[in-house]
Amino acid sequence: MGLKGVVVGEGNTYEEALADVKSAIKFHMETFGREVFESEEIMETFVVEVAV
Repeated sequence: MGLKGVVVGEGNTYEEALADVKSAIKFHMETFGREVFESEEIMETFVVEVAV
């Protein structure tokens, strides 16, 4: 089951980024309610590491 919309997280480590994503998903669900869940099983995920 996927979520409608976009959820983004960031951090200096993988663990920080993962915690930020979990927090963003929780906020997204609390804000928009059950309508955020898509009935489709397809979900796209992108993990990117960038250094400047």
